[in-house]
Amino acid sequence: MGLWAAGLPSLNDRLDLGPARLGSVLLLISGGALVSMLVTGPLVDRWSSRAVCWVSGPLSAAVLLGPALASGYLWLAGLAVVFGMGLGVTEVAMNTHSVEVEHAYGRPIISAFHGTWSLGGAAGGGLTALVLQTGLDAQVLLVAAAVVVPFVYVPFALRLLPARPSRDVPAVDGEVGAAADAGRAAGEEAPAGGGRVRRAGPGLRWGLVAMLGLAAFAGHLSEGAAIDWAALHARWVLGTDPAAAPVAYTIFSVAMTTVRLLGDPIRGRLGSVRTIQLAGLLAALGYVLVLASPLVGDAVRVACAWTGWALAGVGLATVVPVIFSAVGAAGGQVGRALSLVTAFGYSGMLVGPAVLGYVAEASSLPVALIVPAVLAAVVALAGAPAIRSLSAEHPRAEVPVRS
Repeated sequence: MGLWAAGLPSLNDRLDLGPARLGSVLLLISGGALVSMLVTGPLVDRWSSRAVCWVSGPLSAAVLLGPALASGYLWLAGLAVVFGMGLGVTEVAMNTHSVEVEHAYGRPIISAFHGTWSLGGAAGGGLTALVLQTGLDAQVLLVAAAVVVPFVYVPFALRLLPARPSRDVPAVDGEVGAAADAGRAAGEEAPAGGGRVRRAGPGLRWGLVAMLGLAAFAGHLSEGAAIDWAALHARWVLGTDPAAAPVAYTIFSVAMTTVRLLGDPIRGRLGSVRTIQLAGLLAALGYVLVLASPLVGDAVRVACAWTGWALAGVGLATVVPVIFSAVGAAGGQVGRALSLVTAFGYSGMLVGPAVLGYVAEASSLPVALIVPAVLAAVVALAGAPAIRSLSAEHPRAEVPVRS
């Protein structure tokens, strides 16, 4: 994905796409990923995350050949959907496997996985820049990656955990579920001999899935806002010169990657509920500083915004790892639950930048950035009670910490 993103300018030049058609291609990739995420959950639950990773990992790299070799916009548009579908399947499968690894490991480690994913993106960008400096086209690198990466994937795939049978969890369905919930609320035990019934597919109550999905949506949209608009805010609102404007995004990205690499002990010490509360608070505070930066003196306005983007990166870094870890550790049909929560979150990343663009066009960019500021608070307001309820119903949703 890092190679693809870094190679977009070269692809745009080769096919003479322009902003509108390039934006459509990116939208098609995201749409394909979103659809495949929704159908991957049942596959993971049936065949195991290991099996799906084994297939989707190499294929998601190999299908990069399509958009890399596309000879025109129409071919690129169709093949972009296939590329996006491969990415969506891989995302659900590898995230499901990561929660299995964390549960077996016995302490929080998912955040580090997301940190190394960020490092992979940075490595792809750096490699692309290096290749371009040699005079080669980025297309050569994309083709090489599509051919080589599937083989590089294999020795690491051999180390994946063996497939395990799905963990059974009590679950409810229909009127039986409503009665069971009412009985639990009254402190009554589930009737003996009632057997095992399922909770609306993912093994969790739909209400919990929706709340966790809302928190993931809010976190992804706030993250997408920083990725797409931090540099433009510095240039348009604060009036920085073009060379300094990208520093705002760089600060956000470095803060997020650093906390993801080092943030697991924080969650191990504070617990998932307090961690996501702190995440939402810090992210919201960061956006408040960004929104306030044009109102302070010229000497400190840029520093105020940079501090805000750093706080936003620190807070948003732990949102997805905490939510995924809690869902996975609860047991049940993890694949379906994670695919739904992932789709919720990914839709925030998908629609967020476009919505903010429309709001900014109609009013101003500072007004548009009020949306992610509010949603950063929603991360804590929706995520904390959902994880608290999840931990109460499924105690192992809180990953144990080794002393």
